[in-house]
Amino acid sequence: MITATEPPAAPPAPRWAVWAAHAAALSTVPSGLWRIAMGFGLPVGYSEQVLRHTFRIPGVGSVAVIALSVVSEALALLTIGLVRPWGEVVPHWIPFIGGRRVRPLAAVVPAGLGALALTVLWGDGLDWWSTEHHPAYEGVWLHIIGVAYMPLVLWGPLLGAVTVSYYLRHRTRKFVGSSRNSSS
Repeated sequence: MITATEPPAAPPAPRWAVWAAHAAALSTVPSGLWRIAMGFGLPVGYSEQVLRHTFRIPGVGSVAVIALSVVSEALALLTIGLVRPWGEVVPHWIPFIGGRRVRPLAAVVPAGLGALALTVLWGDGLDWWSTEHHPAYEGVWLHIIGVAYMPLVLWGPLLGAVTVSYYLRHRTRKFVGSSRNSSS
């Protein structure tokens, strides 16, 4: 039963938005795996000297590149929240706010800004093979790095499309009875 304080449920996400959300979440996996391998000291396109002196791997650089991979994937996984119930109601296991409705703009604004930032950040990745790269890259690894990072070009636009879908599904949600006072 819907009360005067509960907005009606939003319609389910369209199938294309669900697919796009999962694709966005997966777009960070190849580069993340490449960085994790680098963090463990595997020579993934760099000489041992470059790993040691430029990236400080092994050492603090290892922690940094592995942490970057984990944080990137965690942020990418948030895209799925825009098509799942936990993007509308905070899961009960989260302290203090669990069980509360997510205000649509609380999801749309950061997701929209993130989509814009990611599109700007990774947009020039499309010209990977037409630009000259640092001589530290060795041999076939130049192409492997390009392939690993190419999916990131899709992350921003996919997040943007899923964000627009979320917004459109939630924009018409109004409180039941809210127009009652305006007719008096």
